[in-house]
Amino acid sequence: MIEFVFTIDYELYGNGEGSLKELVYEPAERLKACFEKWNARFVAFIEVAELEMIEANNTDQAINLVKNQIREFYWKGYELGLHLHPQWYNARYENGRWQLDYSEYNLCTLPPELIKKIVDRSIEYLRKILGLSDFTPSSFRAGNWLFQPTHTLAKVLVDHGVKVDSSVFKGGLQHQHKLDYRSALKNGYYWSFTDDVNVPDPQGTLIEFPIYAKMVPIWKLLTNKRIGLQRKVPTGTRTGKERLFRIIDFLRFCQSLKFDFCRMTLKELIHLLDKEIQQDQKDPKLFRPIIAIGHTKDLIDFETVESLLCYLRRKEVGVSTFRDVYRKMKILGEGADGRGIA
Repeated sequence: MIEFVFTIDYELYGNGEGSLKELVYEPAERLKACFEKWNARFVAFIEVAELEMIEANNTDQAINLVKNQIREFYWKGYELGLHLHPQWYNARYENGRWQLDYSEYNLCTLPPELIKKIVDRSIEYLRKILGLSDFTPSSFRAGNWLFQPTHTLAKVLVDHGVKVDSSVFKGGLQHQHKLDYRSALKNGYYWSFTDDVNVPDPQGTLIEFPIYAKMVPIWKLLTNKRIGLQRKVPTGTRTGKERLFRIIDFLRFCQSLKFDFCRMTLKELIHLLDKEIQQDQKDPKLFRPIIAIGHTKDLIDFETVESLLCYLRRKEVGVSTFRDVYRKMKILGEGADGRGIA
């Protein structure tokens, strides 16, 4: 049985450039209208650190539009996930540009007391936006997918009531930040974990629903649509050192292709899904959550989103949130490691 989850990272560009209205509010508003037409819902991973700092420094008047939109998401049944780029919390706004604190780029490498403080602060800001003192996000996605080393952050999230992570993309590799999700390739569609997000633990306290990804020859990532979106990214987003590390990352014949509904063409998306549906028909008892990712800043092709929703409806594939999938997994009595993806 396939359950499809759309997730959208609700954020600006990585260096803080861009307009909240153009890169966050307006694309998310159009996506919401598209989903409501199909009576479907998505998971919005709210990058709360950047929103809090933008509000505190009064740098973008669209912050109130964004906060109202987040409240509307919640009351209309969309899932609000926690998304964190911790480099924002020590950021300074100088001469019209954000200066982010890249020494705190990977939340997992920070001291335990600081990790707890940041998670506390981020959830409190979401509660303030919603006006709900007891709100707890069910799901989490790490900034730049960095959930290694895992143990301390995983424990903090569990202590705060988070049940699900969706940071892993199988086969992922980033030399600069020591991200390595290659060993997760042998895992199933989902798994519980404790100390290492790559390693299934039947007694684990968090469930990993990885972003659906396949290993493909590198040339399959060089599509016109993907290159066009990459050209939109501000040139100052990466330093020379970061660009060098990215080149090293790409010195592999096979790369991890994430199921990105903003960057992939409809043909690419359906090609991957057709294969999953064929496998599901052979073994319908296996629970298969398929997690798609997108970013508001990349969201310009709404025709593909509409067509993908139409395809899923035609194929009778359910569109869910992590709350729905987690609940269904428990009802079905599924184990902690859904096997089936190579």
